[in-house]
Amino acid sequence: VFEKLSLRILRHHLQPRGPSKRSGPLEEQPFRGLLRPENLSREELVDVLRAAVVDQKGPLVTLNKPQGLPVTGKPGELTLLSVLPELSQGLGLGGQELQLVHASGKETSGLVLLSTCPQTASRLQKFFIHSRRSQRPTATYCAVTDGIPATSEGKIQAALKLEHTDGVDLVVPVKSPSRKDILEGVKRTLSHFRVVATGSGCALVQLQPLTAFPSQLQVHMVLELCPVLGDHTYSARVGTVLGQRFLLPAASTKTQRQVLDEALLRRLHLSPSQATRLPLHLHLHRLHLPGARPRDAPLELLAPLPPYFSRTLQCLGLGQQ
Repeated sequence: VFEKLSLRILRHHLQPRGPSKRSGPLEEQPFRGLLRPENLSREELVDVLRAAVVDQKGPLVTLNKPQGLPVTGKPGELTLLSVLPELSQGLGLGGQELQLVHASGKETSGLVLLSTCPQTASRLQKFFIHSRRSQRPTATYCAVTDGIPATSEGKIQAALKLEHTDGVDLVVPVKSPSRKDILEGVKRTLSHFRVVATGSGCALVQLQPLTAFPSQLQVHMVLELCPVLGDHTYSARVGTVLGQRFLLPAASTKTQRQVLDEALLRRLHLSPSQATRLPLHLHLHRLHLPGARPRDAPLELLAPLPPYFSRTLQCLGLGQQ
């Protein structure tokens, strides 16, 4: 399922950027590069997104979206979609306005695909739909997990549904869904995973979703008893007794900040209060797209990891394997 990345590519894309010498203690800036959209003006957000462009060819513009930036929202909220007109002007696209083709959720960092051509946007959206129907992966995510999956690679299948609880939409697994469940919104989901590196009780994992459902990858890793680092929504569903992990009932488990053991906090150079602000370590790293014409070679788009993600790999010794 997964193509084998060469050691050179793995090092280039997964190791921390910048000088090899540390500029100071790791604990001084644990979340360097983390975006706080609520503290930005529209103009500042447009500047951030202009600097986040990783590729611009023909009608396609590719961004490396910061973690924490919502793609959509309520009227008046500062989101990616709300500033696309200003971003189009800032990139010198003239009267051509950018349209959203592909993006992941607010808490996920990584690739966002935009297009100035409605026909190109429609063609690529149909490509993603057809790929999911034929179970061909197009997106590869990188994640750091608290815990190491029992197998080095495999697939995760689960029926999931959205439940509105305490004013929040949460994803809940459904065992043996009936036909009625499926008609009422329960969806069978599938992801592939491959463990790239392990250390300090954590793992660097590549994930490829073959279906599309909110928070699918986070919930799938919880079902593997290895929640994504920084998952403050679903990680509480994994309990531990005498060192053994087990799943708690999703329906009766309240959302809470992720709790990490003391040894892991020391490796990450984080205090318990800092750990409550740990960002989700889930990054859309790679997209495979068809060429513009049938005979053209496929395109591969890549987005470097955020600084805080690279710092975590350094702390855990995952980037050097």
